[in-house]
Amino acid sequence: MDLYAKIIEETEASRDQEHLEVVIISDPGIADRTQAIMGSGPDPAPRMIRAARRCVGAGADFLVMPCNAAHYFHGQIQDDVQVPVLHMIEEVSHWLSTGHPEVRVAGIMAAGGTVACGMYQQALESVGIQPLIPDDEDQGRVTEGIYAVKSGVHHRARQLFPEVAERMLSAGAGAVIAGCTEIPLGLMELSSGVLVDATRILARAAVQIASGQREFPSIGRCCGT
Repeated sequence: MDLYAKIIEETEASRDQEHLEVVIISDPGIADRTQAIMGSGPDPAPRMIRAARRCVGAGADFLVMPCNAAHYFHGQIQDDVQVPVLHMIEEVSHWLSTGHPEVRVAGIMAAGGTVACGMYQQALESVGIQPLIPDDEDQGRVTEGIYAVKSGVHHRARQLFPEVAERMLSAGAGAVIAGCTEIPLGLMELSSGVLVDATRILARAAVQIASGQREFPSIGRCCGT
């Protein structure tokens, strides 16, 4: 829902007919991505591939996934479909490195699986940015906040997320990446530095491509997954 709202916000339109045609598959049957990455849950990839095929069958020219952790399975999905699947994490690292070259250290707030598999760390290092991850206690707070948003308890996330972000800034981060779908819903601003809303960056990239402002990325472009 947040991604679609941001796609609408990023589209220059004055009437209904100027908006983009969007196919949305929202499948709650896809298994928990973090649990799968950590080896404690079933593989979500087959159901994700099924969703990708349904989007392509409905006429989609390219695909986006608002779940950061889902990009661990990006390569499997891209190999199965003949249209580009945007890579959210690479879009974020490119946006940060080109739009904010002054940032040399970026904090990563994301689900445990996303942090553990190193996708953001690898993408940031590839553009010369040093990644900073939370310690175990703060990662626990991030996880608690993520699941609070999933269960509708947004006020708890709005207590936890800013605390972790501010500690990252104090540790030297010039930017904090809201690298999980739920985090931008509980972290709206920082006292300093750059707040990187991964969902909005993905939405903006999708709008630019769909409206012809930029070309499709090369199929298979991803950060080692």
